[in-house]
Amino acid sequence: MLNTLTQIALPSLFLIASASGAQQDAGDAEDGGFVPEVMDASGEGADAIARFEVQAGFRVELFAAEPLLANPVCFTIDERGRFFVGETFRHHAGVTDMREHMDWLNEDLASQTVADRVAMFARNEGDEFNDRYARAFEQVRLIVDTDGDGRADTATVFADGFDDPAAGIGAGLLARDGDVYYTCIPDLWLLRDEDGDGRADVRKVLHTGFGVRVALLGHDLHGLRMGPDGRLYFSIGDRGFHVETEGRTLAHPRTGAVLRCEPDGSGLEVFATGLRNPQELVFDDHGDLFTGDNNSDGGDEARWVWVLEGGDCGWRQAYQWITRPNLRGPWNAEQLWHPPFAGQAAYINPPIANIADGPSGLTVYPGTGWGDRWRGHFFLCDFRGDRALSGVHTFRNQPKGAGFELVGAERFLWKVLVTDVEFGPGGDLYVSDWVSGWNKTGKGRIYRISDPAFAEDERARETASLLARGFAEHAPGALAALLGHADQRVRQAAQFELVRRGEGSYAVLLEAARYAHVPLARLHGIWGLGQLARSGGIDLEPLVELLGSDDLEVRCQAARVLGDGRHPGALVALTDLLAGGRPRARLFAAMALGKLGRTESIGPVAQMLRAADDGDPWLRYAGIFALGSMADQAAVLALADDASAAVRRAVLVVLRRHERPEVARFLDDPDPSIVAEAARAIYDVPILSAMEALAVRLERPLPGNTERPLPGNTERPLPGNTERPLPGNTERPLPGNTERPLPGNTERP
Repeated sequence: MLNTLTQIALPSLFLIASASGAQQDAGDAEDGGFVPEVMDASGEGADAIARFEVQAGFRVELFAAEPLLANPVCFTIDERGRFFVGETFRHHAGVTDMREHMDWLNEDLASQTVADRVAMFARNEGDEFNDRYARAFEQVRLIVDTDGDGRADTATVFADGFDDPAAGIGAGLLARDGDVYYTCIPDLWLLRDEDGDGRADVRKVLHTGFGVRVALLGHDLHGLRMGPDGRLYFSIGDRGFHVETEGRTLAHPRTGAVLRCEPDGSGLEVFATGLRNPQELVFDDHGDLFTGDNNSDGGDEARWVWVLEGGDCGWRQAYQWITRPNLRGPWNAEQLWHPPFAGQAAYINPPIANIADGPSGLTVYPGTGWGDRWRGHFFLCDFRGDRALSGVHTFRNQPKGAGFELVGAERFLWKVLVTDVEFGPGGDLYVSDWVSGWNKTGKGRIYRISDPAFAEDERARETASLLARGFAEHAPGALAALLGHADQRVRQAAQFELVRRGEGSYAVLLEAARYAHVPLARLHGIWGLGQLARSGGIDLEPLVELLGSDDLEVRCQAARVLGDGRHPGALVALTDLLAGGRPRARLFAAMALGKLGRTESIGPVAQMLRAADDGDPWLRYAGIFALGSMADQAAVLALADDASAAVRRAVLVVLRRHERPEVARFLDDPDPSIVAEAARAIYDVPILSAMEALAVRLERPLPGNTERPLPGNTERPLPGNTERPLPGNTERPLPGNTERPLPGNTERP
């Protein structure tokens, strides 16, 4: 239940910037000219609390306001309770929106690299290029409560000068053990203050090449989160990327994605694609990754997404510009944004649920500060440009089949224009407030939400103390005990410290994985062993026995780690788990078997697909992932004539993912939904070597009521057949690299 805060204490809060200043002078700017506009102190931030609506029993207090911060996009809180805030000054002053330049749209859709995008700016802006794109900068502010009274009193500029013409909005921050990760298109940065003066001395680009297109304002590089596997995860909106790293090129110019790498930036890989604008990421206690993905303002709804490795959620940036024959093309016509339903396209990972309208910041209750009633609750910011319509949702996931359903959704905090949300070390929740509207105001606030009933909670105090002191001095036994702590952050920090100590921690982690009395401690032991194995030198064989554990999550996480480690000795036990496990365990077993890539696993995976019979989209995806990962793709293709439509459909999607021309054989499948799926694959990817087969197939009537007209004026018309209908509900943006919209299709969404 939400209460309007009409009788809350509103202390007079006069915030005074430190000597380095919340409002820096021209000398602070790297270009020597740009001065960020920051409003003076006032009582507005405290006064605004009276209109907020918050869950009954909670208290809202102002922690910081202008001039200590302005235009806050994101923030992170380190182990000492210091706030690093991403402030934007390039919003509409260096970062633009394609809806303001519709005459550039074809050029933008043709861009494949960041250099292409910047060259487009230069061509179209001429003499105004530098003034429009190379003056204003993004910056990171460090805000501290130095006297411990619960109100910030100092602010320094931790890092600034992010003003390259290619630079986007600085939209992601993560502080961990003295390192601060920062995402600002086109770069993933590592920042560090080595001399303790509150300003970053180390500024290292870990990766560059994000944001190859303009797309829509705010579709940035963001979502920084440390995973239970010790990797750094982050997200990019549908501005796409072209990243060259370690002799490889990772390129997805058409869609948003989640990526991950080691903390030092090595081992970068694409984790999932098909997202529109996943602004924040979060892991639950069992290591599952979730995001809130934005809607397109085209009649679709925002989505709560379980992000599975290798998954495709279906969005393509070019859909944004389609207005006919239907708005947003297949995104709406084929209900790709809907939660699972019978007959939904099989190549996508559907969302769990539709919630929010402008999902931005996201976090999960860490386990201490408010009591066990909040365990498992997520907190999702909903930014709608109007504070009356914006706030924070809270909800939980509940198991459903191999996946989840969303339950218990309610408004936790409302009537505040929230951009980000995070729990502090002491268990209180903090939110950043944009203040008003869509544009910069030079203002910004951070509010603290607390439960007075837990003001003296010992577990919360212990958590704050542990995080502040760090874990380097703890004995191995003490760290092992902390793997079962109530707070996720403490458990993870203890795990990472044991891993940092190397192979000497192997026995401690294995003991926890096998015998810890607290179930979550067993999971952290398993994940820690996976980290040690990734760095080399340890044997994962002892984890094989855990695939037979009575604890479902122990089975699932052991399968995950054994698959990641490509441990050959797990083949038999994983096959047994696949055949007899609960749906969630079967999902992890299938994906692990896929990573092993053994031909003898193809039959058991196919049998899982037959048994599931397309009834569970996440199990189906696990089967697709597994079959697509097998070394012997000829043996996978042999299943194309299987009696089960579920198996044939999975093989079809595998062929789509590998861009194989053999997908054309499914154009004659007796199941009309498979025919439509094949036509989608050929036209969408596009698989040019199968276009001729699609054209020939259209000479004959298609089974069922599955025909739709082909959008006109295609760049790559079907050979000899430019006006025939495509099977299924398959309106698509034009194939090819340029993804050009239909002529005249220049309306703003």
